[in-house]
Amino acid sequence: MWFSFWKPRDRFSLDELRYLTDQLVKVQIVNEVNKDFVIEALRSIAELITYGDQHDSTFFEFFMEKQVMGEFVRILKVSRTVSVSLQLLQTISIMIQNLKNEHAIYYMFSNEHMNYLITYSFDFQNEELLSYYISFLRAISGKLDRNTISLLVKTHNDEVVSFPLYVEAIHFAFHEESMVRTAIRALTLNVYHVGDESVNRYVTSAPHADYFSNLVTFFRKQCINLNALVSDTMKNLGAESAETTTLISAAVDEIEDSLYYFSDVVSAGIPDVGRLITDNILQLLIFPLLLPSLTRKAVEGIQIGAAISLYLVCCILRIVKIKDLANTIAAALFCPLDAVIPKFGSKPNGYTSSCAFEHESQPPDSNNLTKADAGILRVDVTNLSSSPQIHSADVPRENDCCDFHLSLREALISYITSGDNVQVAGSLSVLATLLQTKELDESMLDALGILPQRKQHKKLLLQALVGEGSGEEQLFSSESGSSRDGVEFGSELDSCLRKLKEQYGVVCSFLEVRASPRVHRFQVLDALVSLFCRSNISAETLWDGGWLLRQLLPYSQAEFNSHHLKLLNDSYKNCASALLNETRGIWPDLLITILSDEWKRCKRAIEASSPRKEPKCILLSSQMFSSEDGITSDSSFAAGERMCELVKVFVLQHQLQIFSVGRSLPEKPPINPPADIFENSRAQSAGVDSSGPKLGTELRLVDAVPCRIAFERGKERHFCFLAISLGASGWVVLAEELPLKEPYGVVRMVAPLAGTDVCL
Repeated sequence: MWFSFWKPRDRFSLDELRYLTDQLVKVQIVNEVNKDFVIEALRSIAELITYGDQHDSTFFEFFMEKQVMGEFVRILKVSRTVSVSLQLLQTISIMIQNLKNEHAIYYMFSNEHMNYLITYSFDFQNEELLSYYISFLRAISGKLDRNTISLLVKTHNDEVVSFPLYVEAIHFAFHEESMVRTAIRALTLNVYHVGDESVNRYVTSAPHADYFSNLVTFFRKQCINLNALVSDTMKNLGAESAETTTLISAAVDEIEDSLYYFSDVVSAGIPDVGRLITDNILQLLIFPLLLPSLTRKAVEGIQIGAAISLYLVCCILRIVKIKDLANTIAAALFCPLDAVIPKFGSKPNGYTSSCAFEHESQPPDSNNLTKADAGILRVDVTNLSSSPQIHSADVPRENDCCDFHLSLREALISYITSGDNVQVAGSLSVLATLLQTKELDESMLDALGILPQRKQHKKLLLQALVGEGSGEEQLFSSESGSSRDGVEFGSELDSCLRKLKEQYGVVCSFLEVRASPRVHRFQVLDALVSLFCRSNISAETLWDGGWLLRQLLPYSQAEFNSHHLKLLNDSYKNCASALLNETRGIWPDLLITILSDEWKRCKRAIEASSPRKEPKCILLSSQMFSSEDGITSDSSFAAGERMCELVKVFVLQHQLQIFSVGRSLPEKPPINPPADIFENSRAQSAGVDSSGPKLGTELRLVDAVPCRIAFERGKERHFCFLAISLGASGWVVLAEELPLKEPYGVVRMVAPLAGTDVCL
């Protein structure tokens, strides 16, 4: 037998296939003695069938005639070694992946042989065997279509009652190995995209529909793990930053991969699947975990921080393209925090009910919408014919129980006005994401106070064209295009509010919902102006605020009131004064270059059509911002970092000054200093012309630093050092005093300052 097996034979021939099959039929049991032969026979048969599919159809005809698939199943039954099971799974996977003939695929999937292999009790404690099995399942899913899928399911009265491929696959959907999870996700997507209605009903029926709730539950665990990782990182800032950044980036990638998987599942177009994912995300993630964590107080049972919550809300809105989900999340922002926490089982520390739902008890036609107890913004709209006077109120107090009765929308604004850098970046990112979410109805944006001005004008123009008087009146008025007397909410917002109450038991604040969009719009505008006046926020985050402001007010200064303009002007003057001090610092020669570069970058950033950073930057920036504490404050590097940060803030403040008066931003900054600034005045007072100081010329010693220099013992001469600049050029001058012509001197040495355009 062994001699005949190894005798010379054409490797890729029908005779070779016939010989291997005959030898395989003779095997009655597979053990350590003959396992090598069986493994080699299985591998060779896979090669021959693949070759025959491309060159000679008689190969597969012989394969069907001899029912080799049945022999494969029999070999598996009589095998006592794992290595044969591995080779068998690999053999069938190779054949399925490489067969192009449709009839060959139909045969492979028929006769229940494939389902038997799928449901066979392999020893999955062997990691290699599990890997081959998952590859085998994925190879089958790659060949699914409306015809082949019918060969792998069992039906009764035209309804699918058994689908082993899908059922066995989702058992590994949450395996600890990420490669296994990825393969199963690819398999399920192949199933969903077939578009077979009976299969769709099967996967969305009990108990198989539990897969979607389990998906969200697993995703929730990923979110909690990310929060723990970020929290540990913030507590141990001295740890290796590169390693922690890598760990956080990996966790973020896994979370975003999960969300993209949700999006791909929804894109398959199975209506019930979209509903299941929406309901589970809301009930298992949004309401019990993300929204309650937006409070600035400690809440028992909340396992996630505000920064992570803000990041996740952004990711969900940006990646999972479900209109119902986006609008429900937006509508939930009108709800007070205590409407969510009791419903989903969490209790605020020190929670009292003394001010519960006090807003709802107020009459709907109240003219005074002042939130005196809110601790965030105070809005006086008693006379809506003029611009509301909005200004920052007291920062929310830690012991103010009514913080739980502020709407979640107001919580976002409070982070902008008084949160730390990460909270500000997260809140701005949420508002920017809402603004960019195409699935979100415009009535939602208007009610939230973030409907861009151009969209307001477009809506009012359409109203004017169809003859609606209020639209024409508001279009040509100097005020905002939002409704002045109340909210004319569309059916989308109304339905979402009803759904929140009826389906999820979440009730929104009556006053918050019925307030004019102009009030909410000016709250956002006031918060942004307050943000630009803060000194403890990074320049990059301030730029994000500048982008949001330009989206809301792209070309008009009408919505800035005198209070806003004064705050912006005062902040600009303070920043300009600080920047002027940098000219006396360590890096003055680089100031103009950095100023020019940052001007262009800032202009591109705030005029871009979309935010320049992804939501994950909320988490990564928190480490970079905190890691700056490790830099020695008196080092030249730290001085350079401070100067660059100050230049970025100054550039934004300067561009806001230009924007606030309704002018367009120039492409380049006015880098040539005016003639009356301090340095140029010194040059003029010294008598230096436009060509600069010359050796041997006389000049007036203004603000010069006196010194004495001795070239010989006992013969000291009186000199002065003088710094002079003209335009982009600068010099340090050493001049000898003229005793008979004070305060003049003769130029003895001229040294150009580094980084300037030298002109001698």
